[in-house]
Amino acid sequence: MNSRLVVTFTTLIVFLIAALAVPLGFAYASHRTNRLLLDRRADATRFAELADQAAREGDYAGLTAEISRYAALYGAAVRVRDRDGSIRATVGRFEADDREATRLAMSGRTTEDLPTISPFGPATVLLAESAGRDAQLSGVVLLQTPTDQARLDVSLVWGALAVGALVALAYSALAARRLARWILRPVTELDRTTRAIAKGRMDARAHPGAGPSELRRLEERFNAMADAVADAMERQRAFVADASHELRTPLTVLGLRLENLEPHLSGEGTAEYAEAMAELDRLALLVEDLLALARVEAGAGVEGKVVELEARLGAWREVYAAKGVNLVTDIPEISEVPEAAARIADIALDNAQKFVPAGGTVTVTLAGDVLRVADDGPGLGEEERADALGRFWRSGAHANVPGSGLGLAIAAELARACGGTMRLLPAVPHGLVVELRMGQP
Repeated sequence: MNSRLVVTFTTLIVFLIAALAVPLGFAYASHRTNRLLLDRRADATRFAELADQAAREGDYAGLTAEISRYAALYGAAVRVRDRDGSIRATVGRFEADDREATRLAMSGRTTEDLPTISPFGPATVLLAESAGRDAQLSGVVLLQTPTDQARLDVSLVWGALAVGALVALAYSALAARRLARWILRPVTELDRTTRAIAKGRMDARAHPGAGPSELRRLEERFNAMADAVADAMERQRAFVADASHELRTPLTVLGLRLENLEPHLSGEGTAEYAEAMAELDRLALLVEDLLALARVEAGAGVEGKVVELEARLGAWREVYAAKGVNLVTDIPEISEVPEAAARIADIALDNAQKFVPAGGTVTVTLAGDVLRVADDGPGLGEEERADALGRFWRSGAHANVPGSGLGLAIAAELARACGGTMRLLPAVPHGLVVELRMGQP
């Protein structure tokens, strides 16, 4: 948009400069042409008087000497014709056809205008002046004069106008760029701020400064809106965290009381007791996951920490060995990763051990900034993979598998918090791949 504004302003300035410089240039060319006409007409008038006198006296010697000196001084060509059209005196070479000019002069009409002089021509101009008065015309004086000096003057003025126009255009383009930046500075600031908020920096705000007052007000209102949204999200996180935290104590007490009731149960109540304890464990897991999600969304405990991935995977080897599932790792000897990436690996491994049957394989690879956890379990369909990162999502085929439906949602928030992206991909020939591309937090 900045470029389009600059182009628009510059185009308008070009038209404005052209509207001033072009008429001025042509006005000077017309002025210089008229000045040349007046100067040379005075000379032609003087020669006409001499020609009339020579015609009455019948002696053209003096006239010839006069026009010879003039032609040598100005590089012009002069020709004198009598009433019959015969040439009485001529000096210099006439390049133009003088018959039409002679005819007009013999009818009493002298040269009133000349072709406009420009740097490109004409090289000479022709003037005609009647000798004698009224009906007693004795002849015609024809004056062909070069326009070298006039064309040089016009060229200098046009060149000065062109240089002045270019300088004015350069300064105007610079001013247009500054003006465009000034106008768009609030828009640029808003673009930077929205990009930062989209990356998860909810504290990013626009800094009102230069720019049109309407756009500065827009920045202020945008900041107010961002504050309101951030405050609402913070209150929501605080509510979830507080509710989860407050629920932990009564759930723990409830669990203890149910355990204390176990010795007093009859045989018929044992099954109901087991189901109640299972639901209690599920509720406790849900509360723990909600609390973990609230902490991750608040950015707690994910900045700046790094862990050794190989050591983190050591605890999972025993879990997988107990279930008869193979855990294969392909990671560098030094495998320090952000704490958030390690927690994502934990979530992916926890999910995999629930669904991969005995004898299956789960592979963990780390190549550069890409962490992958792939399994050869049943996997998920394309639509299921698109929905699996949502909160409380559970596949219909996994309804009886323990879990809260928040694991992958927590992993996605962890990826966002550490500046990375997480994707769910199909494994070949079957299974699921959890891929994390890490970035800078």
